[in-house]
Amino acid sequence: MLEYKKSIRDSINGNIPITELEKEILDYPQFQRLRRIKQLGFTSLIYPGANHSRFEHSIGTMHLASKLAVELGLDDDEVQLVRLAGMLHDIGHGPFSHVSESVMNVKHEEQTAFIIKNTAISTKISENFNLDEVVDIINGKGKLGPIISGELDVDRMDYLIRDSHYTGVAYGVIDLDRIISNLKLEKFLVLDIKGVQAAEAMLVARYFMYPSVYQHHTTRIVNAMFRRSIDKMVESGELDTKKLSIYDDNELITKCKNSTLEYTKDIIERLENRQLFKRIKTIRLNNFLHPNDVFDIKERDLKKAEREIGEDYNIDSNYIFINLPEYPKFDEMKTQIALNDNLYHLNEVSSIVQALNKARFNYPDIALYAPKEYKEDLRKVNIEDYLDLPEKTDKNYNITHYDQQDLLNYM
Repeated sequence: MLEYKKSIRDSINGNIPITELEKEILDYPQFQRLRRIKQLGFTSLIYPGANHSRFEHSIGTMHLASKLAVELGLDDDEVQLVRLAGMLHDIGHGPFSHVSESVMNVKHEEQTAFIIKNTAISTKISENFNLDEVVDIINGKGKLGPIISGELDVDRMDYLIRDSHYTGVAYGVIDLDRIISNLKLEKFLVLDIKGVQAAEAMLVARYFMYPSVYQHHTTRIVNAMFRRSIDKMVESGELDTKKLSIYDDNELITKCKNSTLEYTKDIIERLENRQLFKRIKTIRLNNFLHPNDVFDIKERDLKKAEREIGEDYNIDSNYIFINLPEYPKFDEMKTQIALNDNLYHLNEVSSIVQALNKARFNYPDIALYAPKEYKEDLRKVNIEDYLDLPEKTDKNYNITHYDQQDLLNYM
């Protein structure tokens, strides 16, 4: 059994014990930087309590990884290895988490591997463990990888519960103990049939967290505003994307405030004073015969449409956003379920998951955003006049949220 030296009080899990090795890594500046990176970026503009950080999420993921590793009967070295992977899995995140990633030259997973292998952290870990093993687990590879990054992983378990708690929405109630106690490690992680209801509840929670938190229309607006402002700094040479990954949230905001670009300073001032762009027009994805095709629309085509709208309505196109939603992935549907000595995917044994799979395009939309002062003029815009969109269905969904009746019809 691992020897623990101290504990950290966590608002979700209570006291989380840590080993001497973890204690030393915890104090490295690369890990302390995570205290200054919000887990949900600008979401606190919508949910004031959402000020939690990547730091506490990383500690929580380590804790859940440990619980699962012990439940699976791993030896002490494997438990410590999995704990390290959980602890360090987000260390490469840039400021404001995923918002800055779109302008970085590397994915946060690649930056995570770089930090683990090329900073003082590497010296400490390599005294007892192979660095490549830690990185592989973080990336979901090998026998232990699915614990941290898989269809039903502890990273997802922690952020769903934590994000729900701090935003105050009521969708993050997950029976972790039921899920963890029914997982077993074969060639990959397999969930016993007795854990299916808990897995269904987790998937339902995630489904509703997307329109309520992760893809809330105001969250998408503030993310688009900030992303455009730092795009302009990168284009002008004011912001080096190679350095972006070492900044924390406050450092990047300061960099934006000190920009010589009036546009960037204006956007940051709008964000700080919550003078946000407004949602002008939307087309929900379930209006399309093949919603997946929406994600084939190129960035250059969106920019071209924004420029043309700007020209037609005499508005600076930098203040016009045509925004695509995040693709609604539900990897948990592929979770392997053990039933009568056979293995099935979760969506093969659960009608609830089948319904969610069909309904996942009900809430995302293509959206047109612009400042409040342009709202009335731009109401006349028909997005389809400016973008080559996929073929539509004969239905017309135009309410703000998904059609609840359609969700019921799938079940």
